[in-house]
Amino acid sequence: MSLAKKPVNGMKDILPEEMQIRDYVINVIKETYRSFGFTPIETPCMENIGNLSNKQGGENEKLIFKVLKRGEKLKLETAETENDVVDFGMRYDLTVPLARFYSNNSNNLPSPFKALQMGNVWRADRPQRGRYRQFMQCDIDILGEPGNLAEIELILATTTTLGKLGFRNFQIRINERRILKAMARYSGFPEDSYDTVFIILDKMDKIGIDGVAEELAKSGFSQESIDKYLNLFRNMEGKKEVETCITYLTETLKDALDEEAAVNLKEIAASVNATKEAEFDLVFDPTLVRGMSYYTGTIFEIAMPEFGGSCGGGGRYDEMIGKFTGHDVPACGFSIGFERIILLLMENGFKVPGQSEKIAYLIEKNYPGDKLAQVIAKAQEQRRAGKQILVTRMNKNRKFQKEKLAAEGYGKIEEFFNRD
Repeated sequence: MSLAKKPVNGMKDILPEEMQIRDYVINVIKETYRSFGFTPIETPCMENIGNLSNKQGGENEKLIFKVLKRGEKLKLETAETENDVVDFGMRYDLTVPLARFYSNNSNNLPSPFKALQMGNVWRADRPQRGRYRQFMQCDIDILGEPGNLAEIELILATTTTLGKLGFRNFQIRINERRILKAMARYSGFPEDSYDTVFIILDKMDKIGIDGVAEELAKSGFSQESIDKYLNLFRNMEGKKEVETCITYLTETLKDALDEEAAVNLKEIAASVNATKEAEFDLVFDPTLVRGMSYYTGTIFEIAMPEFGGSCGGGGRYDEMIGKFTGHDVPACGFSIGFERIILLLMENGFKVPGQSEKIAYLIEKNYPGDKLAQVIAKAQEQRRAGKQILVTRMNKNRKFQKEKLAAEGYGKIEEFFNRD
């Protein structure tokens, strides 16, 4: 039986053309984030299963690739539950590993700590365009900063990076978990039902306001609460400016809304709009929920018209580190949808700028050794001058070989024959 040559479903091989773009994007991301004071770190690809399934990861906890115990610890014959055979899991994001990392190493880290982390994560998800089961995430997080300086820096660093990659006219959609709760409270929903309400609200872009109304009714909520709730969204329809929307909500919700949450968003919007370098709009989106239950305050997403969906997001998660240490630490993070960014660049025919000149030396198969050394010496000299030199033997089909090299960006091809 022959071995399977295709990668497993939801994972992919990365060809040289894409790899060049990925390397370039990674360098731009790291260089830009370092300029904002973020420090690179790395965490293991596996975590203890208890850390990954602690009711903070939302739907992602259903998508964990779980790892069997090994050796003498794996006792299949006496196992009764999954917990008897599983002890680790592949990380589904970089936030939970970061919280564990900080909890374990905080004594050796500055405060506040600005972390940059890039690495693969794994989710047993249904593969589709821009969504894989193994994919690169790129996170920046600020730990130990309680004020909205963290949100401002994260948004500016992320949007500056996207601007350097050539993206224009995208949106940063922003909301606040405390505002979401205030709107539900004002409408008369029971507090213990907020998560259900938010899960339904999160479908607004797919099923529309009438679909949300129908699902809320099916969940047993009173028509009075549903009407009061959805009228808030109707009255903000077409309004995107943070100042305008927050002013409306402050006046309407009154005591149901924490004034600090309203002021917080207004300050973030004012600072970002006054200092941003990239071309984008910061807009208030009252339907933005974010699926992770660990968010406690500000939440945000990147929306790009070319993709038709989210290309990254994040928010404040002030209570996660306390799950490890017993003491809460202010924390806020932003993740770029790396794979979707690469997909958009590839689809738009992106070419890596500033690449060194690429030259190919094609050497005839029976080219003598003394002359071969001279060709290699010439290649070494060119490499020292900053050029990219490929030295390779000629194929039988030289025309096809040269066409392939030209497609790979080799603008000059030199041929060396034994008769020369």
